[in-house]
Parts: sequence; structure tokens; C-alpha cells
Amino acid sequence: MRKYINWQKTGYNLQLLRNDNIDLRRYVCGAINNSKPDKEKRLCSGDCESCKFEMDRSISRVELAQVFNVSESVIFNWEIGKTPVSLEDMLFYCLVAKVKLEDIIIFEE
Repeated sequence: MRKYINWQKTGYNLQLLRNDNIDLRRYVCGAINNSKPDKEKRLCSGDCESCKFEMDRSISRVELAQVFNVSESVIFNWEIGKTPVSLEDMLFYCLVAKVKLEDIIIFEE
């Protein structure tokens, strides 16, 4: 029997990752910091423990959008299941969050 991706439930899983995945937070923090001009960069030792305060908060949709090079509304539409996530973006998401694709995608028959 053919299975279909439930994008609404899959999007919810993406939202949970954005709000509670330390690996994703570290990647986003580093990517955003490295994209800033030198005069705007935070002092960063590369040790995420020194950035504990920032690691405790959720990643905003704006920050995640910067990493994926899309608009905030694209991230919002992914998370509510309105727009499917491309395979390339889903694989990148899994890579930086250090999770398996099977753990994010929800299938239904």
C-alpha cells in the first residue's frame, strides 16, 4: 500500500526541533555569527558552553530562515504543513540537527 507524507504532522516535528534541539541551535548560532561582518561578530570561543544563555532560547523562524536562505514565511509554512519541504532542505535539516529523516517525517496510508 502506498504511503503519503503527512506534512502537517511532519511540520510539527520540525517546529519541535527548532524549539528543542541543541545541535540545531549550535549550528544556527555559528552560521549566523559567521555571516556577520567582523565588527558585528560576537566573541565566540567555539565552545558552546560559553554561550549557554543563548543556547537556552529557541531558534526564531527568522534565524532559521537565514540558514536555509528562505523567508520567515517559508519556515512558517513548513511548520504548519502548508508547504512541503524539499528533500534537499529536509536532508540538510537532519544533518545539522543530527536526527534521522525517519524520525521527522510522518507517513500515513
